[in-house]
Amino acid sequence: MFSGIIADVGTITQASDREGGLRLSVATQNLGMDDVKLGDSIAVNGVCLTVIEIEDKTFSVDVSRETLDCTIGLAQQGAAVNLEKALRLSDRLGGHLVSGHVDGVGEVLAFENIGESWRLRVRAPKALAKYIAVKGSITINGVSLTVNQVAGSEFEVNLIPHTLAMTTLNLLTAGARVNLEIDLIARYVERMTQQE
Repeated sequence: MFSGIIADVGTITQASDREGGLRLSVATQNLGMDDVKLGDSIAVNGVCLTVIEIEDKTFSVDVSRETLDCTIGLAQQGAAVNLEKALRLSDRLGGHLVSGHVDGVGEVLAFENIGESWRLRVRAPKALAKYIAVKGSITINGVSLTVNQVAGSEFEVNLIPHTLAMTTLNLLTAGARVNLEIDLIARYVERMTQQE
């Protein structure tokens, strides 16, 4: 589990083919790799991946074809990526409960300065729209955010300067595609209300 509070922006230093999937090497300056061991989970742009190799401030992960087909932003060498280590039970939950299992890829419709913050408008896949609610939580590229407006499959969030400075969201432009994870609680509420 993760919280959606990004610890560092890393760089994909290598993306090599691995039997249809990819092996990624990701360099980080501020993630703090001293307590990371093989088998630990690190969210990379919101995708929970398993560490298979560690060398200084670089870690490697394998990404399956299934994951590549369901996400965006993991296959480009040189790309900046949001990074977060998995939560420990003693950690503060500053964002919301995030599984690192991307539900779909959205499209940025607008990203504009509105004075003290920036407004980001995204179109979610239609199948996810029913899970997105005003004042609810959503994860965009691994970043925990609060939904401010919803209209059909489109929603808006506001980004404060700190969030822009600490994540890759400042690189977004209209037309960009983003990884979305809906609020974990919404999934369970739907399942509990389904008729058997």
